[in-house]
Amino acid sequence: MVHEPRSSNTPVPPRGEGLLRSLVAEQYRAGFISAARIQALTAERGLTRAHIEGVIDFYSFLHLEDVGRFRILFSDNIIERMQGNRALAEHLCRRLGSPLGEVRADGRVSIDYTSCIGMSDQGPSLLVNGHAIPSLDVETLDRIASRVEANTPLTEWPQEWFEIPLNIRKKGLLLANEHGDGDAVNALLSSSPTAILAKLEGAGLRGRGGAGFATAAKWRLCRDAPVTQPNQRVVICNADEGEPGTFKDRVLLQGYAERLFDGMTLCAGVIGADRGIVYLRGEYRYLLAPLQASLERRRRAGLLGRRIGGRAGFDFEIEIELGAGAYICGEESSLIESLEGKRGNPRNRPPFPVTRGYLGRPTVINNVATFIAAAMIAAREEGWFRGEGTEQSSGSKLLSIAGDCDHPGVYEYPFGTPIDQILEACGARQTQAVQIAGAAGHLLPPAQFDRTIAFEDVATGGSFMIFNESRDLLEVVRNFADFFAHESCGFCTPCRVGTTLIQQNLTKIGDGRGSRWDLETLRRIGALMRNTSQCGLGATAPSAMFDLLDHFEVVDKRLHSDEFEPAFDLDAALQEARQATGRDDPGAHL
Repeated sequence: MVHEPRSSNTPVPPRGEGLLRSLVAEQYRAGFISAARIQALTAERGLTRAHIEGVIDFYSFLHLEDVGRFRILFSDNIIERMQGNRALAEHLCRRLGSPLGEVRADGRVSIDYTSCIGMSDQGPSLLVNGHAIPSLDVETLDRIASRVEANTPLTEWPQEWFEIPLNIRKKGLLLANEHGDGDAVNALLSSSPTAILAKLEGAGLRGRGGAGFATAAKWRLCRDAPVTQPNQRVVICNADEGEPGTFKDRVLLQGYAERLFDGMTLCAGVIGADRGIVYLRGEYRYLLAPLQASLERRRRAGLLGRRIGGRAGFDFEIEIELGAGAYICGEESSLIESLEGKRGNPRNRPPFPVTRGYLGRPTVINNVATFIAAAMIAAREEGWFRGEGTEQSSGSKLLSIAGDCDHPGVYEYPFGTPIDQILEACGARQTQAVQIAGAAGHLLPPAQFDRTIAFEDVATGGSFMIFNESRDLLEVVRNFADFFAHESCGFCTPCRVGTTLIQQNLTKIGDGRGSRWDLETLRRIGALMRNTSQCGLGATAPSAMFDLLDHFEVVDKRLHSDEFEPAFDLDAALQEARQATGRDDPGAHL
């Protein structure tokens, strides 16, 4: 996802806590956030109206005007475009008489596109009022339209529409092994925090988000950070997997949530934390109720709350906070800003979250798979995790595989597995390219399919998108460029301007008006973004573009000339004048 930084390092006053939660709740209750509600929040929290409206403006799921009783959003990543999402969206617009991107005149419905909703393995898909419907076809859309026209409450829609299979194709070290609820907590209670850290260190566990920071080192840094009172530290699970084509965390949250909560509680006991937060991406709002039910079961079992396992002073609670549609909030400091009731702009670092994170408190942030792996390592014998993987990348990796293959879904492989082996297993044929690690990752040609999934070779947060020889790779990379231009938080100039310039130049080339000068421009812009962007979004946004230019011939074949070509087509701009005068003779053209 994204890696780096910006914003104030001063702890935010507590009045910002829970602001996003209040805004999300109001959005889904009323369909928008009214001026009266904003005014009430300013009085309740002592925040300015400008602050609250600035937060609303930052998140794509929050609105100042009503978006209709039924808000329908089609997932629009490159994979779902390949699956036909655009034709389906147009069909539903015609069926309901609702123009795309507008609220229908009667206020009943609005239809639009949104970024990836984590359903690439079973798309095309959509969200209706925050609830996902996978595997769309024309018949299903016609039935949806009938419910909308009848004003049928969502609770009375066929529940099978909302059923989302786990779609796990291959289980490995984490998914195939059993783990009892509370096994990690019991392991901690029967040993010590120092022993657990040593076990994680011996296992070589590294963060599963892609950057690969050593988990034991992160937990130890947070434990050793000074605090003014006991149990003042915080444990945060980053469940905001917004990288296009990624859906492994959705599967883990659906089927393995108890292991996640066990890992978070283990972390709390090791570092001395009393508070845990799951930052759940807004696209996964439909998972909120089952996750809260899982937390309540743990409370009843004595695995959450006060005196966990009967140990005095082991007090820990977990709450779930919803995001609201902002890719940048997958970066850890942006996530903290969001939780503190601010726009999700990255912070400058240092200080790092382990010393000054949420509300200025030492904070551990790991993703879903990392906490699950930690829980399972703690409950097992030494060497279990080291039994798979490589020297630098122990254990296994969960991959979200989608695109041109017969069997999309979640696959778990030992680190060190070659890409071509994975392609064969999922039924990929005539593969032209594989995009590893989502839009921010790398586009690999067949000559590199012998490389392996590992931190020391091809690192990935888990996305694995496959494109066969029928696909236009320029269109693929243009789609990624559109995504980054839309998702840039706009704070720093290299990213804000650079993503737009890349988008425009790739469009120019795709439209047949590009020159070799435009290729050099793309390289200069990309290098500038890599070296000077404030956070990882800007630094990684050009990656697929560079790979396209370096490893594939598709761009060279699309160039109009070797000389400079203006992006503005003056002759085309005169077409309206020609039509008005009824002229189309040579003298009316440049």
